[in-house]
Amino acid sequence: MARGKIIGGRYELDPNSRRIGGMGEVWFGYDKRLDRPIAIKFIRVDRLADGRPDDELTKRFVRESRITARLEHPGVPAVYDCGTDGDDLYLVLQLIKGNPLTDVIGEVEEVPVGWAAAVAAQTCSVLAVAHANSLVHRDLKPGNLMLCPDGTVKVLDFGVAAALSLSATKLTATGVVMGTAEYMAPEQTMSGTTSPQTDLYSLGVVLHELLTGKNQFAAETPLAAMRNHVDKPPRPVRELRADVPEGLERLILWLLAKRPEERPSDAALVYERLLPFCRDLPALPGFVDGDGADPVRMYAAVVGQVAATNAKAPVVEPSRPSSRGFRRDDIERVRKDAGALKAESRFRQAAEILAGAVEAAARSLGPADDKALELRIELADVLFLGGDYRRAAPEFQRLAADLAERRSEDDHLVLRFRLMEANCHAALGDTALALTQLRRLLEDEERFGVDEDRILELRRRIGLLELGAGDRTQAGRTLRDLLPDLERRYGPRHPNVSKVRELLDDLAGAR
Repeated sequence: MARGKIIGGRYELDPNSRRIGGMGEVWFGYDKRLDRPIAIKFIRVDRLADGRPDDELTKRFVRESRITARLEHPGVPAVYDCGTDGDDLYLVLQLIKGNPLTDVIGEVEEVPVGWAAAVAAQTCSVLAVAHANSLVHRDLKPGNLMLCPDGTVKVLDFGVAAALSLSATKLTATGVVMGTAEYMAPEQTMSGTTSPQTDLYSLGVVLHELLTGKNQFAAETPLAAMRNHVDKPPRPVRELRADVPEGLERLILWLLAKRPEERPSDAALVYERLLPFCRDLPALPGFVDGDGADPVRMYAAVVGQVAATNAKAPVVEPSRPSSRGFRRDDIERVRKDAGALKAESRFRQAAEILAGAVEAAARSLGPADDKALELRIELADVLFLGGDYRRAAPEFQRLAADLAERRSEDDHLVLRFRLMEANCHAALGDTALALTQLRRLLEDEERFGVDEDRILELRRRIGLLELGAGDRTQAGRTLRDLLPDLERRYGPRHPNVSKVRELLDDLAGAR
């Protein structure tokens, strides 16, 4: 075999294995150092207007790769490495032997109901872990679900869509929407907002397609498919396939609710509802073999006998440095160490160091000490940068409350922390709470006479969240009121002005 290009000094590409996908290329290869086969996914990088590569994209890519690498679940391919080759970004992944669901749907005349439910249930078990780690897939589709010969399902490309998309506030400013049109939830198509419920909607589309062999929202163009998700009522699956149980049909319709808050609360609940239908799993020739002695099935059969109990596992508290003798010099040392880790995008380690120091500093120096406060602020910001929104939200909440009491409600840090807490809730999918907090913040910022640019951005953010929540009427009001103020402030050709105008045109066309 011809020897291929060497990446990173150790990964040899198979020159005949190149596969082109929506976000880049996938190659098979070999890790020369560890003597094992691997897959390498290259991410297509768009250049800036001046021709330079997007450094911010590289930082996001590293961040999302590290979050994905922390997902310890048998349904997620292991992430071995990530890096750059010239201007290209790449991920080195566990090589999975199996077939994408696109092949299963295309070649199996009628996927057994049990198998469709089993694929969806396994996917839910992966989503439950990912969502608990504040990671939303954003591009769940048959091509990203791999059915292996032992019957297990692997969820591919976790973190890739997240890395290529911008942050929630910047995403819609540029009009960039990541995902595949035929599987995108209405809020993702309309405003680019995503949450755990976005993944559940996509799972509903996939499950319906597994059972019927056809994507009910597909259209001649991506734009038409996106419009179908917004306007077209989902078709009950039993109209196309009578042997599907009524309970499974109801679950699919629940997943396909247009408004995210009307879908199931989390993936664990969907998993529980799917389990009763995961029966009668025959071999699928060419895809799943019938070998009863398969090692993975042997392993799973024993683990499946473990009874669920109500006993709670002991909580292991992270080690904290002793508060005895904790001085201001120690704070500077901790901040320096955390800063070095942040510079390498090692946010989780930085958070662990800061969390330990925060408690020690508060006990030794007092919670009102300015240096201790600076540590708390750094901790909250690092948690947010690392995508740990569940821990970041209460940190921002406590910071805002403490500073409002010590300084004043109109202090710029108080307002920033309130905004960051709302952003955390939006990222976690709690759009209703995020909107409530943002609207209260807007009222206060207008009352305090805050800078107009901040107020306009906050109004835009509220309109996008309203749109993402499916409240098109209120979103239309918010964005219509906003448009003339944006035009006055920035001119008619500003990107935010153009995007708001496009959203209003879409809303008008949807009537």
